Amino acid sequence: MKKTFFLLLLFISIPIFGQKYRTRTGVTQFKASVDTFEPIEAKNNSTSAMVNLKTGDFVCLLFVKAFNFRVGLMQEHFNENYMDSDKFPKATFKGNIKNFNFSELSDTQKKYTIKGTLTIRGIKKEIETTARLSKKGNKLMMYASFEVQPKDFKIKIPKIVSYKIAKRINISLDYALIKKK
Repeated sequence: MKKTFFLLLLFISIPIFGQKYRTRTGVTQFKASVDTFEPIEAKNNSTSAMVNLKTGDFVCLLFVKAFNFRVGLMQEHFNENYMDSDKFPKATFKGNIKNFNFSELSDTQKKYTIKGTLTIRGIKKEIETTARLSKKGNKLMMYASFEVQPKDFKIKIPKIVSYKIAKRINISLDYALIKKK
């Protein structure tokens, strides 16, 4: 009886799990530079993301402290003064890829609209952007970018440095997702 139940559970779960692609090494970058000043940009190479191939649902999680800056002092200020990384260690996105059809993908990029909720510092903001998706071998490749404003997430920029930081921050995603086993 136990063996039959186990086999039944296994066969039921295979189609569910077989529908998802994920990564734990996605690259998320941001640029907040203003011309004529030192570049303000950082990269996070450990973003986790998952796509449900059947529904087009897309989720993403990153640890804020995992952003690496070229200048250590910028990283310190980013975590302590702007992002409150100890209090708000994660940023998330939960949304949907509109009209997503995995079987239509090839090595040529195809554009899709992604719409969902970005949560930074515990504050939620609706985001809509265009993503370019393709298949590369056994991987689902995803590239996207969008802009946010620090004020949308109650990030206070001191007046003394406000002219050095862009009013709109460009965030870009570069993910290679593989089938979840």
